[in-house]
Amino acid sequence: MAGAHDHTVDDHAKGRIISDAPLSRPVPVSLRYDPDLSPTTVRFGFPGAVEWSFPRALLETGLRAPTRRGDIGVWPCGRVQTVVERHTDDGVTVVQFDTTALLRFLKHTYAASTSMTTH
Repeated sequence: MAGAHDHTVDDHAKGRIISDAPLSRPVPVSLRYDPDLSPTTVRFGFPGAVEWSFPRALLETGLRAPTRRGDIGVWPCGRVQTVVERHTDDGVTVVQFDTTALLRFLKHTYAASTSMTTH
């Protein structure tokens, strides 16, 4: 029997937090999309129950060209990396991802959206 959560996408990626320190540090990131909750929003979950929510279209556009909306910016970094940054009152957090992981996540979100409309 199909449940409401059958269309939820929950992928995982390794990000690298970029800072002023000489070495960046790896961080596991949960990439989540729930079209029942919000069909236009993606969520990036970080350790410590930190979550960034932003438009899926921002992620898609940012894979090809620098873009920003509100406190989130996304841009390509070289040919195989993508940067996602978030501005808060406490400063800026910059996380670098392999572009292929983000493309795979987007592909899964569009497949979930399509399967919702066909059921």
